[in-house]
Amino acid sequence: MRGVFRRFGAALEFVEFRNLWMATALAQAAGWGLIVTRGWLIYHEAESSFLVGVATFAAMGPMLIVPPIVGVLADRMDRRRILQAAYATEFLQSSTLVLLAATGLLHVWMVVAASLVSGVARASAVPTAQATAATLVPADRLLNALSLTASTQHGSRLFGPGLVTPLLALSGAPAAFGVSAVLYGLALYRVGKLGPQRVEQVGERESFFANFMGGLAYVYDRPVLRYMILILVCHCGFTMAFESLLPGFSAEHLNAADGGFGVLMMGVGSGALVASILVSGLQTERGRGNALIITGVLSGLGQVMLAFTGTLALGFVAAAIMGGAQAAFMTMGSAVTQSIAANEFRGRVSSINSFSLGGTMAMMNLFNGSLAEEFGSQPLLLIHGAMFVLVVAVTLIPMTGRMVYGRAPIPQVA
Repeated sequence: MRGVFRRFGAALEFVEFRNLWMATALAQAAGWGLIVTRGWLIYHEAESSFLVGVATFAAMGPMLIVPPIVGVLADRMDRRRILQAAYATEFLQSSTLVLLAATGLLHVWMVVAASLVSGVARASAVPTAQATAATLVPADRLLNALSLTASTQHGSRLFGPGLVTPLLALSGAPAAFGVSAVLYGLALYRVGKLGPQRVEQVGERESFFANFMGGLAYVYDRPVLRYMILILVCHCGFTMAFESLLPGFSAEHLNAADGGFGVLMMGVGSGALVASILVSGLQTERGRGNALIITGVLSGLGQVMLAFTGTLALGFVAAAIMGGAQAAFMTMGSAVTQSIAANEFRGRVSSINSFSLGGTMAMMNLFNGSLAEEFGSQPLLLIHGAMFVLVVAVTLIPMTGRMVYGRAPIPQVA
């Protein structure tokens, strides 16, 4: 048993990393709980996939603006302070939603506004947490630490929706928003137990703009790094921008309007939790590359399977396959980008990664919500899943792609 733990949870032996990991897991669970509660509330009130897409875009849109700014800050100041500010903001906006929902004053436009506030905070926390995690363990535990950190984002899709879905059925939105507020409060407490996380960076005296451009140049000069980010962008756009589609899909095709969205998200989360833990035990580039190919294909095929399901039970199974493959693919992709980056550039590399991926998901959720009003959710799930399978096949052809997938050694760049 101890041997299993040392392989899959080796980084958790370090107290600082353990505190950060727990804080990130709590915050991510709170965030996914908010996504389900917002989607349920808006679709329940307006029966509009488009408005669900607008709220999702408001929550993810800040990824288009915030990460480049925070990435520079994360390489210039105490990263712990950034995380504390982000989680405190999330706690306050969730608490406000509790009060508004409990008093009957909450309207759709307020939910969208709160989504925007939450999006800014989350866009600040995610890249900062990723950059911090890579500094809290020795080099031989780096891949495990990065995999475990990424697993919190995906595994939390089970715990967050799992906590709020029963509450939505029993007592409505106020209690569900309350769960997210409590989880954010606990995350804030855990981050407070970290020591200072200040990193001396290259170009300490340079301007903010010069620091940011230096991060872009750093990524551009490393073909494997930018190629991995490009693949992850395609993955997020085709297979992970489903939040605006699932409420309508569960109501129209699975006849499960009330709790169907939450159940499907729990399916995604259950598969994600198992898969993200399993891939944390991968110890070779070749093994990671093989897993990237397999999970990339399954990520697309899982979405195709979901599109063809007709019952909530089968939908849960397909969502679990899809979620597991997505989580494993994204976990290993994040591990690749952070393992290539030097410590003094990790904040900016994480921010560029978050900017690219989160921005893509924001735009595609808005796009999908709009198209679903016209064509329905099912064909979008089907077409986008098939397209990413094709992306995996095409990206295997160039030499850089073979490096990403462990088919050739990655050259070292000074």
